Amino acid sequence: MIDKIKVGIIGYGNLGKGAVEGIKATEDMELVGVFSRRDPKNLAVEDESIKKFHVDEAKDFVGKIDVMLLCGGSATDLPEQTPEFARLFNTVDSYDTHAKIPEFYQAANEAAKASEHIAIISVGWDPGLFSINRVIGEAILSKSETYTFWGKGLSQGHSDAVRRVNGVKDGVQYTIPSDEAIEKVRSGSNPELSTSDKHNRVCYIVPEDSADKNKIENEIKTMPNYFVDYNTEVHFITEEELKRDHSKAPHGGFVITGGETGENNKQIYEFSLNLDSNPEFTSSVMVAYARAAYRLNKEGQSGAKTLFDIAPSYISPKTNEELRRDYL
Repeated sequence: MIDKIKVGIIGYGNLGKGAVEGIKATEDMELVGVFSRRDPKNLAVEDESIKKFHVDEAKDFVGKIDVMLLCGGSATDLPEQTPEFARLFNTVDSYDTHAKIPEFYQAANEAAKASEHIAIISVGWDPGLFSINRVIGEAILSKSETYTFWGKGLSQGHSDAVRRVNGVKDGVQYTIPSDEAIEKVRSGSNPELSTSDKHNRVCYIVPEDSADKNKIENEIKTMPNYFVDYNTEVHFITEEELKRDHSKAPHGGFVITGGETGENNKQIYEFSLNLDSNPEFTSSVMVAYARAAYRLNKEGQSGAKTLFDIAPSYISPKTNEELRRDYL
């Protein structure tokens, strides 16, 4: 019987629920418990065997949890939670505000180094798997251009951002890629494309009863790092419409690197995802990297890490011998 990696989850929204399912699907991990800001007695979990705790109780589990999955939002939760919990545990988060990742890394690195823990940041598919494939494409094709297209899909981070706008009761945001732009890239012509050429962002918002809709729309469209550089549509709908038409969370996208080798030979490197559930896939990536956080820390490493720093063998449940035999 192997010693299982003991995992905790901070936050029980869509990402946290997906993490529960991801841990259940493994054979080398066990879920110690879910920690929430809500009263544990009022936290509805589908599996009654899951232990529930208030987030303030997390500190009592130092030494009892090997890796803590931080499943909060990037807008306000993770900038505080990652440094806080990296002082207590090895952590994995899905921070996705691309423009602020360097400063987020510094804060996580300082906390994790000081406590001799591992903090793996920005884990998911973008940032995450897409990031890796951008690096691989350009490393192989020196004379190249790389393009990223997201969607069509519901963005967790952007949806979380719109829900935090004053006067918004609930809402979601979809990212819609331009088919025309994708075909230009796949042709190998390496076109010049602006941010707005590649995507539109479409928001469906349930406003509070007394909310100023014009103010909500303006705040969303001018939100830095999220909407200001995009063609953004804001549609106001009812709670019933949101539940009926927008309860699922599909997503996906493409990373395409186009370049030339030798005598003008066009080469296209493409990585794509087509996801029925964005949060469940993201949390599955986080669960895999919890394995890496545990292994790296067992080796005596500490500090913040990104997916660029971690070899694939660290996230696989298979041994290196099995990987060489069955996959190489």
